[in-house]
Amino acid sequence: MEEILELIKEKSYSKVKKLLADMLIPDVAELLENIEEDTDLIVTFRLLPKSLGAEVFSYISSELQETLVKSLSDKEITYIIEDMYTDDAVDLIDELPANVVEKVLKNSTKETRQLINKLLMYKDNTAGSIMTTEFVDFKSGMTVEKALSRIRRIGKNVETINLLYVTTKERVLQGVLSIRELLLADQEDTVDDLMETNVISVDTSMDQEEIALIFQKYDFLSLPVVDKENRLVGIVTIDDVVDIINEEASDDIAIMNAVAPNDKPYLKTSIWKIWLNRMPWLMLLMISATFTGIIITKNESVLSASAFGIVLTSCIPMLMGTGGNAGGQASATIIRGISLNEISFKDSLIVIWKEIRVAVLLGLSLAVVCFLKLLYIDGLYKMDDGYLVAGVVCLAMFITVLVAKVVGSFLPLIAKKCKLDPAVMASPFITTILDIISLLILCGLTTAILPI
Repeated sequence: MEEILELIKEKSYSKVKKLLADMLIPDVAELLENIEEDTDLIVTFRLLPKSLGAEVFSYISSELQETLVKSLSDKEITYIIEDMYTDDAVDLIDELPANVVEKVLKNSTKETRQLINKLLMYKDNTAGSIMTTEFVDFKSGMTVEKALSRIRRIGKNVETINLLYVTTKERVLQGVLSIRELLLADQEDTVDDLMETNVISVDTSMDQEEIALIFQKYDFLSLPVVDKENRLVGIVTIDDVVDIINEEASDDIAIMNAVAPNDKPYLKTSIWKIWLNRMPWLMLLMISATFTGIIITKNESVLSASAFGIVLTSCIPMLMGTGGNAGGQASATIIRGISLNEISFKDSLIVIWKEIRVAVLLGLSLAVVCFLKLLYIDGLYKMDDGYLVAGVVCLAMFITVLVAKVVGSFLPLIAKKCKLDPAVMASPFITTILDIISLLILCGLTTAILPI
């Protein structure tokens, strides 16, 4: 990689061209991403064989695609768009600015424009928006000989031929068969003899997360997409699903850490965009955290009691931290379960009962350790009512852990039921809520039990 980048800087394009011809497409795309000068980028892209140009183009980032589209000739753009699979072309159109999109569509054929516009009409993040319309299908009754002939004729222009589909004349999906079954069959057999009629398909409106779960469950390489009349309109392929998984995981990680999702790489994102992504969440959490200050102020007489006020105040960070961590553990586990379709809202009572039992064990363990720490490390055994103060703090610890586990496990389920992203109920949000709850528990128990 470094060697080729040096050759590009030295303008040794004849050597670069030879090296590019032997490289794999993802490696070429990575090389283009690392070229700093736009002029070098454009020249290097033009050195690619035409057969590779469109495929490499679909691998690079939208920023590089925009740079190339603005600089390439109309003829070059036409070649790229016409040679791209429709789902990749739609992704390109979706991410480019309007003036660049206009140039792309202007240089597409009428048929390509119609296909792109059709796919753009589907709702974002659904099967219809991510499917490709290039696939191999056979009409019912077709012989193996004719089916193989059809693959030879159109196979080069489709994204995959691993799975093949059988339809009626009205394009209603009837069955699916593999290329292996077709190759091993007799020439006189029909596709009807070989096809599997129990076909798993998805509707054009199905959410992409659900599609990813189907791929994961059945280990599919492709999945047929049908309309309301069960007519085959496209397929979703495994490469699209890998992109979906990465995208959804990135979004969840961002939301779970109180950052708005961003589809651009970190190094290519402006500081203003990062500020905009982070500021609203931090503002919300800061305002929420002011409630802890209000609670401390209202219970100032309790927390400043001469005998044990210092001890209680010093225990506040420990209680708040333990509550936040306990809730964060529960929420992370439940969010993952929801994402993998292992847990749903109907499992709420089972989940809560399980977390309560876990919380009792954890709360007792932490309370015992905390009691010993307060008595013998912090020296409360020397103090009047020291055992009572330690008992109050440990009881607060136990109740805080119990509440934290219930809140941390239940809020993601509520979010899912309300059709929100469960990741919203992750650590920062849960921690802020539990900070308030743990303070209320400590102050309430202190007022009720300790002699003030």
